Amino acid sequence: MHTRSKLLNLAVLTTLALAACGKPAPVAPAVDAAPAATEMAAQTRYKVEFTPAWTKANFPFEYPDTSLIHKPHFSGWIGTAHNDIYRIAQAGTMPTPGLENLSEMGKHDPLDAEIKAAIAAGNALALAESEPLKDFSQSVTFEISVDEAHPMAALVAMIAPSPDWFAGVDVNLMENGAFVASKSVDVMAWDSGGDDGTTFLADDVDTNPKKPSMQSTGEHFMKDGTTMPVGTLSFTRM
Repeated sequence: MHTRSKLLNLAVLTTLALAACGKPAPVAPAVDAAPAATEMAAQTRYKVEFTPAWTKANFPFEYPDTSLIHKPHFSGWIGTAHNDIYRIAQAGTMPTPGLENLSEMGKHDPLDAEIKAAIAAGNALALAESEPLKDFSQSVTFEISVDEAHPMAALVAMIAPSPDWFAGVDVNLMENGAFVASKSVDVMAWDSGGDDGTTFLADDVDTNPKKPSMQSTGEHFMKDGTTMPVGTLSFTRM
């Protein structure tokens, strides 16, 4: 009888111990990472390569003296992917303070702040920037991200020295409902409309009131009577 009682007590203790061990541990709240993952997955990255063509051989009219302290060069590129609402530069539209400063001084400020404001408003995706290009035997590369809501890539860089001339493109990287594997576009010279200078080394003559930005059709960017691109931008999907 005593032995049976001990066995019964042992069985009860074992059952209680198993029940205690089997008690479910507190479960941490699940973190829903799906929206962030979906957002990142929806973005497509491109390698961008700028190959210059702005040389004295291609543009002989008043080409800047290469012995100058400030030799012919392009400022760093700056831009973003955007929707139909936002534009960095558009023919017939007055330049923003950011575009004017970029075209006259080669500085990214305050254009970078304007782009960040467009990003915050949902009209642009992410800031893209590059280093300046001073050796025209080389190219410069950087990256830009696009998505379905922001399929167009707008990029600008100062043509220096100049009054307010810049190189710029605005290209749609989505064709037939899908992002292209690669695309190359000619880069044309533009006049931002912020300065009245008419030569590469003209003194600063601020335009007041401002004039609309326009693609340049002047002799400085022509050869044999034809307006020529100052370079090529190549986009390669990563």
